[in-house]
Amino acid sequence: MKTIILLTISNIFMTIAWYGHLKYKHTSVFKVIVISWLIAFLEYCFQVPANRIGHYQFSAAQLKTIQEVITLIVFCVFSVVYLKEELKWNYLVGFSMIIGATFFIFKEW
Repeated sequence: MKTIILLTISNIFMTIAWYGHLKYKHTSVFKVIVISWLIAFLEYCFQVPANRIGHYQFSAAQLKTIQEVITLIVFCVFSVVYLKEELKWNYLVGFSMIIGATFFIFKEW
């Protein structure tokens, strides 16, 4: 559970770093890059320990899959709440298919 919590926190920071500046289109690109980089540093402070801890329990491919599912969930919330963008049905279907793919990653064959 610690891995999931740390990955969630790291994804919140990364989503802010990657997409938070979209509301500030008149801010210089240089300033946005520097601020995003500083936010991304915080993301790494959670992501690196999450993967180190998680690798005792999960394979690297499983960790990446967990991270991607968390990213999609965090992005959906961020997109609606912060960017005030609509989640269209086709986005949700596509995201659901990606999340559904986790079955194949975690299934023991």
